[in-house]
Amino acid sequence: MKKILIVDDEPNIVMTLEYAFKKKNFEVFIARDGGEAMQILENNIPDVVLLDIMMPNVDGFQTLDHIKNSALLKDTKVVFLSAKNKVSDIEKGLKLGADKYLTKPFSIKKIVSEILGLLN
Repeated sequence: MKKILIVDDEPNIVMTLEYAFKKKNFEVFIARDGGEAMQILENNIPDVVLLDIMMPNVDGFQTLDHIKNSALLKDTKVVFLSAKNKVSDIEKGLKLGADKYLTKPFSIKKIVSEILGLLN
């Protein structure tokens, strides 16, 4: 079973994504900010992390940095899902090591398809 960690501080987004990925037989972990994500990552190694950028406490860029600098998580795919949709934001996210950068508002179908494509 594939594992996904969804990191976002907006409950409606989290619930929608959680439902969509459970329907695709993913084991789903949820974090409301980067700090919570890092705690989950101490004991779980997901196949992919779907990561918001603008969150309280620890933002998505800091969380990505943590993932990329962890020997255990080096093979974990990271997909940014953010309202920051300027070309410079997207370039920064990819340059920092994200595997994909998707923007809000989003289509659930597109996100599921992008992630399934990334994992195959």
